[in-house]
Parts: sequence; C-alpha cells; structure tokens
Amino acid sequence: MLKGMNAAHRLLLKATGGRVGHDAAGMPVLELTTVGRRSGEPRSVLLTAPLVEGDTLVVVASRGGDDHHPAWFLNLRDHPDVQVSVRGGPREPRRAEIVGPDERPALWERIASRYRNYAGYQRRTDREIPLVRLVPVPPPTG
Repeated sequence: MLKGMNAAHRLLLKATGGRVGHDAAGMPVLELTTVGRRSGEPRSVLLTAPLVEGDTLVVVASRGGDDHHPAWFLNLRDHPDVQVSVRGGPREPRRAEIVGPDERPALWERIASRYRNYAGYQRRTDREIPLVRLVPVPPPTG
C-alpha cells in the first residue's frame, strides 16, 4: 500500500508539473535517495518532514505504524550519506543521523502533538518509531 501511495504521489507531481504535491498536511515533501543496503543501488522515496530545524529536516520512520522499519530507514542506517530534494528542488547531499534516546522524547512530543497521525502510528506498533535528522553536508573546500 505504501509503495502505491508513493507512486500516486509521484504521478500527482508529474501531472501538475509540481504545482501540487510538494506540501502535505503543512509539511514539506522531500525525495530521499538512499543507497540500498543489499543492492548498493540508489533507492528513492517521497517523505514528509514534520519538523524543520533551520536547514535540518527531521523525518519519521513510521511506515504507517507497521511492525517493521521502512526499507529507506534500514538503508540509511547502514549508509548514512544520502541525497535529498526538498519540494522538487535540486538534490543535495545530506547526512542521516538517527535521533538518540536522550533527544527523541522531546522531538517526538513536538511532532506527535502537531501531527496526530504519528501518535496513532506509534500506538499501532510495539517498536519505537525512529526519528532521523537529515543534516546538510557542507560543500568541500579547496
């Protein structure tokens, strides 16, 4: 189902020339490209960022409250250097940082209190839904 929703979202973006679909429920939509942990091939998925901290985006590895982590999360866990395109903009290198146990409760509260669907996803599963910061990578100097 989630793959179908992602495909439908991509069709909406294409059909409207990007005029519709770059925001969802007040959140920016981004395309996250990871390296497949088994294939080594690029893998892209559309996600929302419920929290933006300056230039850093925070995404939720909810998979709709499923008991398994999404593939994109497993990919970035193994290969944290990713590419991100925000609202249809150019791809930018980012570093994926999984939010640790000291910071997660406060960030989760900020997200779940504003976007109740995430709180519902957490109630559906026994796994703790990870939060991931997508941090800009500074351009090389020299």
